Amino acid sequence: MADEASSSIVIAASPSDIMTVIADLESYPDWSTGIKSATVEETTPEGRPARATFVLDAGVIKDTYTLAYEWSGDDRVDWKLVGGGTMLKSQVGSYTLKEVGGGTEATYRLTVELKVPMLGMFKRKAEKVIIDTALKGLKKRVETS
Repeated sequence: MADEASSSIVIAASPSDIMTVIADLESYPDWSTGIKSATVEETTPEGRPARATFVLDAGVIKDTYTLAYEWSGDDRVDWKLVGGGTMLKSQVGSYTLKEVGGGTEATYRLTVELKVPMLGMFKRKAEKVIIDTALKGLKKRVETS
């Protein structure tokens, strides 16, 4: 069974402003390290992505995969792997946004299972780097937009 990794950061913006950036998947290559392209395949009735395909090039890990999304207003988005992936066996993740003094706390949770064996400590370190890089990129993108 895979372990969940998570981290949080405070962003000087409202949850709706942050969720707008999160929902703009096709802009991820501009600010999310390793994402080379993101293509929305299907949208919800509200116009947010329901399915999207990503091309990842993060050094030793290169993959193309499809995620399905579930949106809960401007407070939370969850996703899971639904297709593709030569490296990924499963991926489950979420962003949760909560207003706090000085902005919004963004929490990123991620559980990844790879098809290739990897020592647990290396996998946890990789997940932590992915999460921290994503949160820092999100913060910079939101606060400088």
